[in-house]
Amino acid sequence: MKAGDTIVAISTPPGRGGIGVVRLSGEKSRSIAEQILRFRDVVWRPWSSQLAALLDHAGSVVDNVVVTFFAQGRSYTAEDVVEISCHGAPVVLRHCLERAVEAGARLAEPGEFTLRAYVRGRIDLPQAEAVRDLIDATTLYQARVAAQQMHGSVSRRIRPIKEQLLELIALLEAGIDFAEDDISVASAADLLARLNPIQLALQQMVASFRAGRLVFEGFSLAIVGRPNVGKSSLFNRLLEQDRAIVTDIAGTTRDTVSEATAMAGIPVKLVDTAGIRHSDDKVESLGIERSYQAMADADLTIVVVDLSVKFTPDDDSLLNKLGDCVPLLVGNKADLPRRCEASVTLLPVSATTGEGIAELKHAIVKRLAPEGLASPESGSITSVRHEALLKESLEALENGRRAIGFNLPHEMLLLDFYAALRPIDAVTGATSADDILNRIFSTFCIGK
Repeated sequence: MKAGDTIVAISTPPGRGGIGVVRLSGEKSRSIAEQILRFRDVVWRPWSSQLAALLDHAGSVVDNVVVTFFAQGRSYTAEDVVEISCHGAPVVLRHCLERAVEAGARLAEPGEFTLRAYVRGRIDLPQAEAVRDLIDATTLYQARVAAQQMHGSVSRRIRPIKEQLLELIALLEAGIDFAEDDISVASAADLLARLNPIQLALQQMVASFRAGRLVFEGFSLAIVGRPNVGKSSLFNRLLEQDRAIVTDIAGTTRDTVSEATAMAGIPVKLVDTAGIRHSDDKVESLGIERSYQAMADADLTIVVVDLSVKFTPDDDSLLNKLGDCVPLLVGNKADLPRRCEASVTLLPVSATTGEGIAELKHAIVKRLAPEGLASPESGSITSVRHEALLKESLEALENGRRAIGFNLPHEMLLLDFYAALRPIDAVTGATSADDILNRIFSTFCIGK
């Protein structure tokens, strides 16, 4: 990517709409706009809009547009940015794009607008990644978390940790500088006292990833049980639509059925499965095998028991076959007279009336995030890359702690503490390699 080029892209989604936006960024943005548009009076006032006509090669009007100018330093990319708002016909947007390229602009690479914002210091790397997360958000909670990260919630949480580590490094460097004067600038106890809060803060950030990853990765939920306990009815109730076929005939579901939804703002893949029982029917047996596979693949399994009938050997056999899996045990048909006397604790629900469904959803989220979902403002990490880097930093700090215990020279301690600093810098982008940057920004959509 050549930083000196003026780039152009369509910044609105493909398809027809009321408005479509073509964005230019670079020092030639205004001159290119003047070549392809006809203004009544050209007035380039920052953060203001003006009317113009989009022309074809013969000078005829193709569309009437609104042109908005953002001056360098205060624009998204910190360069001159011109946004041309056309009517949202794909043919008009393509024409505007082609005219801009003919006038000297270059088609933008994926994520190049945001990359320029990062390179010019408008945003740091966690904020840049949050832009992508906000674009990809499928729930309002995801959008709120990404918006807070765009405003620097992760960066604000990391910054004091980095400052404390830099102070510790500076202290050790000073000790080396005055070594020939036989001056001890810090005892082992003092070093450990400074190291403890750094490690604790990083450990808390790493721990936040357990709940943070759910925000964007979501989880899968398998619903299992013997035939006719109401698995498909519960599936439809959680999904809030009639997706699975429901009848009084046992074994109606012969294969897995999956659908996406959200719980507490977290994306969920719900999987309805075939009823588990002994069967000589080949097709039903294949469906039962897939039920077991769905249980193995799911982040959480709900085992459904019918509260209106006695606890059966098939129910007991299914619970015994779960192995290391710790399911959420649910008793369905709570609206009917209860006859089930299971030795295990069942969460009563009714897929028919909706009784207990809110409590079930709460229990599901509580099981997957025992400490609860952090507020969007907390600065929880949601990126696998961030988690891996912070773990790497923690490992280096632990090596430094052991080195302090062995009374190793400060020069040796510095090796560990610098090793801990590099991953933190990589999170914020201070020392990121080009291949990391390209990998991050290549996942952006064109025009952003």
